[in-house]
Amino acid sequence: MITLYHCTAARSFRPLWALEELGLSYELKMLPFPPRALAKDYLALNPLGTIPLLIDGETRMTESAAVLQYLATRYGPTPLAVDVDEACYGAYLNWLHFGEATLTFPQALVLRYGKLEPEARRSPQVATDYTKWFFGRLRAVEAAVLDNETLCAGRFTVADISVGYALLLADRIGLARDFGPAVAAYWQRLQARDGFQRAANAENVAGEAQGAVSHWW
Repeated sequence: MITLYHCTAARSFRPLWALEELGLSYELKMLPFPPRALAKDYLALNPLGTIPLLIDGETRMTESAAVLQYLATRYGPTPLAVDVDEACYGAYLNWLHFGEATLTFPQALVLRYGKLEPEARRSPQVATDYTKWFFGRLRAVEAAVLDNETLCAGRFTVADISVGYALLLADRIGLARDFGPAVAAYWQRLQARDGFQRAANAENVAGEAQGAVSHWW
């Protein structure tokens, strides 16, 4: 049984969404955010105190984009992955990591210095600068989905999950109102997927059942 440690609307939503798209059985463990401060016992499992933590037998993973690649490869073949022999393989890997390294990174700083830090430690300048950074990088997504339903390979893949989570986070922290028209339409398509909706429902049900509903955005 795969076990996923997750916080509401955090990066761990990526593997949760992938698990639902793949139709895999899993156990969802909900934690309060941030778990390194509010769930000290979790540090015994993941000394970094970050999420996600995915456990699959002897495999333990904490990087959300890497977990997407692992699940799509380990539990394939699946159209959610792009094979090395396909022409879009390089683009697929690039988008898979673009979602985290390029899009989620600046949002984490916007969230931290605009909302999460104590008032005295907040920095409107940092939040503003990295909001601009985010939207500058989001232009690549706008161009990619202007005439395409998905990012690459002519189909939905885990690369769309990676970038899709960055759009979810942007939505939660109030940035979605400034999406370009192509990104806005793409984000609506992603939310309409059965896999996305099942993941969102699983998150809500488990959070309420385990008493770990956290609204940190």
